[in-house]
Amino acid sequence: MKKLGARSSTNDVLQGKDLTGRTVVITGSNCGIGFETAQALAGAGAKVIFACRNIEKGEDALRRCQALHPESELAFFPLDLASADSIKHFCAEVKDETIDTLICNAGLVPTNYQETKEGLEMTVGVCHFGHFLLTQLLLPQLLRAKEARVIMVSSESHRMPMKLNFNKFPLKKTDTFFPLMAYGQAKLCNALFANELQRRFGDQGLTACSLHPGALITTNFGRDSGFLSLVFKLVSPLTKNPNQGAATTVYCASHGNTDELAGKYFSHCKPVRSTKEANNRETARKLWEVSEEWGKGLQILKTHSAKEDEAECT
Repeated sequence: MKKLGARSSTNDVLQGKDLTGRTVVITGSNCGIGFETAQALAGAGAKVIFACRNIEKGEDALRRCQALHPESELAFFPLDLASADSIKHFCAEVKDETIDTLICNAGLVPTNYQETKEGLEMTVGVCHFGHFLLTQLLLPQLLRAKEARVIMVSSESHRMPMKLNFNKFPLKKTDTFFPLMAYGQAKLCNALFANELQRRFGDQGLTACSLHPGALITTNFGRDSGFLSLVFKLVSPLTKNPNQGAATTVYCASHGNTDELAGKYFSHCKPVRSTKEANNRETARKLWEVSEEWGKGLQILKTHSAKEDEAECT
C-alpha cells in the first residue's frame, strides 16, 4: 500500500478496503471535504446518510454521489445544527438505523457575531453544541454498532486559544468578537469533546477521535480578484484540494485498528500531538457538563451514563 501523507487522496486511503455493511452519517456533506468524504465512503461500499442544512444542496449532493457510484446506498435528511428542533427531528428520522460512524464535519466562520436559534454564539453553537447534542441523541444507535466511531473534524486552529475560558464561553453579544478566535475556540471544543467521549464510552466499544483536515483553498476563492488569484497560486503548493482534505477523515473512518484511533488527534493520515489544553481532562469534563446542562435545559437531553444500554432518540 502506498505510504500515506499530506498529499494522499481518498483513493489512496481506501485501497483494498470494503466498507459494505457500515452506515455512516456525515454532517455538512453537500460540498467540500464533506462531500468528498461521503462519495469516497459510498464508493467503498458504505451506506451514507447526508446530513445538510440546505435541502436543495443536500439533494443535489446525493444525486452527484449516486452518479459517481450508481450501486451505492444513500439517504439525505435535513439537519440544521443551529437549531435544536432540527437536530431532534433528524435523529427521529434515523432512529431505526444502526449507525457505525458519525462524522461531525460541518463548520462555519461567521464574519460577525450571530446566534443560533437557542441564542448561542453561532460558531461554537454549530461546531460544538450542535454536534454535542446530535451525538448524545444518536448514542443509542451508535452503541448498537459493533465498532462505533465518532470522528470530530477539528482544525489546527484549536491551538489558538491557550485555554478554554469558561467565563467567556460561549461568547456573548457584548464580548469583543474575532471570527478566527471564535473558530479556534470551537475547534478546541471538538478535540476536547472527542477525548471525553472516548473516556466515557470507550469501554462500550465506541471509538472517538479528532483531526485536522489540512489547509484548503477552494476553487472559487479569489476568482474575481487578480491579486487574490495570484496569492492563492503562490501558496497552493502548501494547500490541499478537497479530496486530499477528506483523506484524513476517511482514514479515521476506515482504519482497521480502532485502538490506534481512540482518543487521538490526526493530521495527514497519522496521529500527531494536539495541545496541552486539548488533552486537559478537567477542561474536557467541565465542557461536557456545561454542554449537557444546556441540552437538558432544552428538555431534550437526559444524562447518558456509561451503564445505560437503552435510551430513546427523541
